[in-house]
Amino acid sequence: MILPIFIASLLFSSSYAAVQDFCVADLNGPEGPAGYSCKKPAKVTVDDFVFSGLGAAGNTSNIIKAAVTPAFAAQFPGVNGLGISMARLDLATGGVIPMHTHPGASEVLVVVQGSICAGFISSANSVYFKSLKMGDIMVFPQGLLHFQINAGRSSALAYVSFSSPSPGLQILDYALFGNNLPSELIEQTTFLDDATVKKLKGVLGGSG
Repeated sequence: MILPIFIASLLFSSSYAAVQDFCVADLNGPEGPAGYSCKKPAKVTVDDFVFSGLGAAGNTSNIIKAAVTPAFAAQFPGVNGLGISMARLDLATGGVIPMHTHPGASEVLVVVQGSICAGFISSANSVYFKSLKMGDIMVFPQGLLHFQINAGRSSALAYVSFSSPSPGLQILDYALFGNNLPSELIEQTTFLDDATVKKLKGVLGGSG
């Protein structure tokens, strides 16, 4: 009795399997909740499945002394629909990837050079952070605020993978101070004083 049930359940689950091998992103079309539409098979080439952009260091000459080089569906059409993507993190001395979240994916980070202090905050406001060395791996659950900081005296390099071809990104500092959200609303919701809010808006390009 158990075997027929097992076979039936296997057939039922298999009915939801992918009906095509891949769906290379058609970057000429819009991106929807389910990703990009598929490029016509006749236009697919091997280059759609190869991305060489993670071999070069990103430009860390900026306010955060860090650079993120993404290999998401928009840059790497072959990952469209596959539930995976990657990125490169370069952190100069003193560099930081500010507190941020990926609404659409969990993240795995592997340190390949230097030392990185990384951590995340759970929805219960528990904090999990650690100084990672070369070869260490850390996971950041989907949607939770997390960060990476260069914890050494030389540049640091890490590669990250995501459980989505388009993980999304929202950086907390820029969400608060890098737009036209009125200062008085920020002050009311963060308990920061007016001078501090306006100073941060000036640094991060916000107005209002």
